[in-house]
Amino acid sequence: MEIQIRDRLIEEILNGTYGWGEKLPSENRLSEEYQVPRITVRKVLVTLEDMGYIYSRQGQGRFLRERQEKIPLNLTGEVSFTDKLKESGFDLETSTVGNREISPSPKMRRVLQAGTEELICRIERLRIVNGKPIAIHISYLKESLFPDIGERADQIESLFAYFREKGYTGFCSSKTNMSISLPTMDEQNLLACPPLVPLLVMEADTKCSDTGQVIQYTRILYRSDVFQYEVNSL
Repeated sequence: MEIQIRDRLIEEILNGTYGWGEKLPSENRLSEEYQVPRITVRKVLVTLEDMGYIYSRQGQGRFLRERQEKIPLNLTGEVSFTDKLKESGFDLETSTVGNREISPSPKMRRVLQAGTEELICRIERLRIVNGKPIAIHISYLKESLFPDIGERADQIESLFAYFREKGYTGFCSSKTNMSISLPTMDEQNLLACPPLVPLLVMEADTKCSDTGQVIQYTRILYRSDVFQYEVNSL
């Protein structure tokens, strides 16, 4: 019965039965309406909180989250994330939350065309728009190509701009994999998102379009509730 009540409430939220920012009926009222115990209604409402539809105010009840303007995001590897958002007029901040050397897996070595002894720099950056964290970018680069990356990673806002500085002018990707996952506890903390808000995960290489050389491998986690995704037609 919980699933049916949850789906019914989501449908009512999406079709406008309840206005964004409006207070939901009390647990007692919903319990009477659906003819179920109050504990069942409470479990449903907790799930809706975890999915990001509603939030609680101490002593006041539960309210629908305000409708947010969706950020358009074109899923192409030819233009940097920074350039995409700035061209759309968004106030983007970047914070480096991790920067370390790793010994890559065999798969990562193949993708980056790295030798068995080469070290890889793993850079994890948090993307923030209008004060709200919206994405985690994890980039892997060969230190043999970018020997100063470890020293400069904390100051880099756009890796594409860094690549251009190093003489790489055009970019393309040979393959992009997309999947959906729920955030880990660490990802929830970084993105300030509820546990049941899905993340769109994109994994791709970045090549220099002039030479075909792989210069980066990325794993990007986007909050699914803040983006409107665009895919170019062939």
